Amino acid sequence: RDHISPKDQTSTNFKTVALVLLVAAAAWAAPQGAYNYQEPQYPDAPAQYTFQWDVKDDYSGNFYGHQEHRDGDDTKGSYYVRLPDTRLMRVDYYVDAYGFHPTVTFEGEAQYPTAPSQGYGKPAPPPSEFYAQPGK
Repeated sequence: RDHISPKDQTSTNFKTVALVLLVAAAAWAAPQGAYNYQEPQYPDAPAQYTFQWDVKDDYSGNFYGHQEHRDGDDTKGSYYVRLPDTRLMRVDYYVDAYGFHPTVTFEGEAQYPTAPSQGYGKPAPPPSEFYAQPGK
């Protein structure tokens, strides 16, 4: 039979004890019995919510918003935006089993800025005055 030195025997015993302790710790930390994860249960209720938000920035002229109310399958709402021509475009809508039903309206009259009374100066020369055809 092979002879194991006391040093090798101590190392082997230490490894065995460490392995036994590791297995025991894992068994102790494991839940007793089967792990029983239960998926959260949510009531089967129709959707119900209301929201509204608006943005009005006088400096930039931005003015827009959205509001909506839903109770089960009944959904109604509107959104609006100030257009560059100063009109307010509003979209009122409802949603049913057949889809999205918008009604688009415009409030105000389109206004466009007038052209400056004086021109912007001499137009830029055509590109041919700046660039010469490369030599051959």
